[in-house]
Amino acid sequence: MTQLAHALEMVGLTDPGMVRGHNEDSIVFHPECGLAVLADGMGGYNAGEVASGIATTLISEGVRASIEVVAPHQPEPMSGKPAAHRILRSEIEKANLAIFQTAQSQPQCAGMGTTLVAALLYDNRLTVAHVGDSRLYRLRGDQFMALTKDHSLLQEQIDSGLLTPEQARLSQNKNLVTRAVGIDPQLDPELNDVEVRPGDLFLLCSDGLNDMVPEEDIGLVLTTLTSNLPLAAQQLIQMANDNGGRDNVSVILIRVKHDFSAERGLWARLFGWFGR
Repeated sequence: MTQLAHALEMVGLTDPGMVRGHNEDSIVFHPECGLAVLADGMGGYNAGEVASGIATTLISEGVRASIEVVAPHQPEPMSGKPAAHRILRSEIEKANLAIFQTAQSQPQCAGMGTTLVAALLYDNRLTVAHVGDSRLYRLRGDQFMALTKDHSLLQEQIDSGLLTPEQARLSQNKNLVTRAVGIDPQLDPELNDVEVRPGDLFLLCSDGLNDMVPEEDIGLVLTTLTSNLPLAAQQLIQMANDNGGRDNVSVILIRVKHDFSAERGLWARLFGWFGR
């Protein structure tokens, strides 16, 4: 974990925006263990704030406890996938059930839920888990691209050919998600692995950013301010608010400064050498 703290720089900001009376987003990040979690709550008055807070708290606490016991890069016996997959999926499912049960038992929280994007970095890779339309982007060199695909009605219309990406930018249905944490007792988060290189810059954000700021402008800010993450985060928030700030807006930036390959024991190194 000391290695990760030296290899990663993380900065996060969240803002209510210019229209909403309170902030239903929640963010948590821990560079020492390579974890970042962002949730965008929804529901009745203040209930979205409850849902997003439960999600970020339970997931961050659960993941941190789990990786103290099992290294995230260790392959699972049955699937062969890194333990990070099982850990993230398990903790998200626990948070989902906690939010669902709270919504069922407390009338003021009825119908609450949250979108989610969580990133766990380890062994020169990143496992991303997401639900809904909170996103993960990567800037590598001058290439800025989304690494997640929204679980939304709009994305389904794009995938089916009913809308072009250009038409989608003008749509009034941007906030209709097809998957969210806490709405049903069971949940299937989407998980993917991403190779990580020194110099990569990752952005986790709520839709309050990408709905208000074109992707090319987000990429330009990150390209210009890669070496100053606090200023980059402030600039992204300011741009969203300058363009109307119709929603809460949250960002977490992760800059990869150095290699952080996992330390392996003698036998693992020998097997790896013979397997070449």
